[in-house]
Amino acid sequence: MSQEFSTVFTGRRKCAIAQVKLIEGGGELVINGKPASVYMQENAFAITSIEAPLRVVKLQKKCGIIVNVEGGGLTAQAQAIKLGIARALSALKPSYRASLKEKGLLSRDARCKERRKYGLKKARKAPQFSKR
Repeated sequence: MSQEFSTVFTGRRKCAIAQVKLIEGGGELVINGKPASVYMQENAFAITSIEAPLRVVKLQKKCGIIVNVEGGGLTAQAQAIKLGIARALSALKPSYRASLKEKGLLSRDARCKERRKYGLKKARKAPQFSKR
C-alpha cells in the first residue's frame, strides 16, 4: 500500500454522500475531522457497519481512513461510508473484490424517498375519506 492512496472514492445511500481516502498505517477512522466513535455518537451498530469491509479483508489496524460525509442521517451516512471503503479497497487490490462482492459490500442500495404526488398528503398517504 502506498503512503496515501491518491484517489477519493465515493459511497452513496439515500441523500448521504461519503468521500473516502485510505492512508497507510495507524488504523484510525476520522469522519469530518472527528474520531468515528464521537461522530457516530458511540453507535456500535454504525461503527461495526463501517468497519465491515476492513474485517472482510483483515485490514482493521493496518490502514487509516479519512472521510468527508454530508447529507442524510447517521445510518445512511454509515452505509455510504461502508460502500466508499469497500470501493477503495477493491481498487487498491483487485484480489479483495471477490471477497467484498461475496459479502454484498460493493452493491449500492438505491432506495430513496419517494416523491410526493398531487392530491395526496405524502407519497402515498391520502386525505381522510368522507362519505358525505
